[in-house]
Amino acid sequence: MKTVSLSGSPRANVGKTDAAALRAKGMVPCVVYGNGKQLHFYADERHFKDILYTPDTKLVHLNMGSDTYKTIVQESQFHRISDRLMHVDFLIVEDQKPVTLMLPVKTIGQSEGVKAGGKLNVKMRKLKVRGLISKMPDAIELNVETLQIGKSISAGDIKIDGLQILHPSNISVVSVQVTRAAAAEEAATTTAAAATAPAATQAAAPAKK
Repeated sequence: MKTVSLSGSPRANVGKTDAAALRAKGMVPCVVYGNGKQLHFYADERHFKDILYTPDTKLVHLNMGSDTYKTIVQESQFHRISDRLMHVDFLIVEDQKPVTLMLPVKTIGQSEGVKAGGKLNVKMRKLKVRGLISKMPDAIELNVETLQIGKSISAGDIKIDGLQILHPSNISVVSVQVTRAAAAEEAATTTAAAATAPAATQAAAPAKK
């Protein structure tokens, strides 16, 4: 799992007024909790670019003065109109304690079904998984090269050492579907074949005497 660093400063006061004042200065109110701790702090809004505005889930080394915490983003809140970052919750993680994360899904290769005219459909862009932080990959990589039209990869098909996929085993993650153009072409071919069949049969029949 990729790692980034973030520097934070403890908040002297906690409340809506103080939070609004911090945002006016380009800062983001945050909280980090875990291991019996809960610390309120703030960080520069610009430093969240590589943490939140990316499809990857990252391990965040949070630097608070002389203390450093190994964390992951637990929740982020954005303004419903301006979409500005409003607040971020961080969770302290331990090497020997399992955590639950949402990891992005990435497909590898071009499927045989796509080569045959199908369309690859990634139905789930992220998967919820549980395991030790040391076992967490950057993403769930799925090789789709052998996937045929009409076939899919379900959650139960995904096996990653040390990780538990927290979805029903029958839920479809990636599939190859028939495109509308291919379906229309197949329907037209079937119709044409059906129309010519009686004519061919009639032509082949012996003449009546």
